[in-house]
Amino acid sequence: MVDNFSVMMIAVGLVGTLALVYFAMVGPSQSKSQIRRLESLRERHSKSTEVAAQAQLKRILANRSQTRVDSIAQRFIPRPALLRKRLEQTGKTWTLGQYAITSLGITTVIVLLFTMRGLPFLLALMVGLFVGIGLPHLVVGKLVKRRVNKFTSRFPDALELMVRGLRSGLPISETLGIVADEIPGPVADEFRQVSDKMKIGRTMEVALQETADRLGTAEFQFYTITLAIQRETGGNLAETLANLADVLRKRAAMKLKIRAMSSESKASAWIVGALPFIVFTLIWIINPSYMHTFLTDQRLMVVGCGGLVWMGIGVFIMSQMVSFEI
Repeated sequence: MVDNFSVMMIAVGLVGTLALVYFAMVGPSQSKSQIRRLESLRERHSKSTEVAAQAQLKRILANRSQTRVDSIAQRFIPRPALLRKRLEQTGKTWTLGQYAITSLGITTVIVLLFTMRGLPFLLALMVGLFVGIGLPHLVVGKLVKRRVNKFTSRFPDALELMVRGLRSGLPISETLGIVADEIPGPVADEFRQVSDKMKIGRTMEVALQETADRLGTAEFQFYTITLAIQRETGGNLAETLANLADVLRKRAAMKLKIRAMSSESKASAWIVGALPFIVFTLIWIINPSYMHTFLTDQRLMVVGCGGLVWMGIGVFIMSQMVSFEI
């Protein structure tokens, strides 16, 4: 009876965690996003007082629903503003509440699994907290890095498109809208936000600086500084942006060259860092009783934690040796 109850609890935890991860990670459907965009445009440009009142009511209700979920998460998450910024950098509509619920679900499942396998509750809790906090953080970091790389790879194309628009006589504000319509991916999203902010009264410098702070990329920061200096000193903006696009392409080529040269060292670091865990897993599969003693004996647990700390220090040193900044 106890075994059946344990299996049932693990199954319920797994299903609940998968459901939480699905609803937290899945983005909005394309049809619903188009409907919301059309509604936002109608509310923004409509002169009817009834439409304006409905839009204000929607914003109030949305803020209430968000604060109810996020206020609880803000009490337990350290530096919630930084985490909210990282969630915005992914390009998804994730909130602090969804992030906290996902972490809590993963932690609960890991604790249940290791407790049912005979691991002490305190050690299982430590492992669950490590996985529950580290896995969502790793996923968010990967998504942010992927989106930034996509933006960086297409950003020189956007600059060259702006150069052609400026040389044909278009103002800089119009070229921002053209980039938002012609360049796909994160570049279009970011430039569309800049263009929308300028339409509601924000200055171009403020809108670009807010985007640069959210992206956190040196390439867009170069672009923002270039426009700010050019507006103060004057000069040929098209030629300046063309030179910036050429510099960014050469910078990307240098990054790829350094990445190729350091790939062997990075592969060696990955192999050395993963080898102890691979051996541990293989011995666990071959002789579970031997590894179970390793997890229940307090002396071996202390030795294992010390080994993990020293191995973490070694992996950190190797990662710093093969990391280069341009």
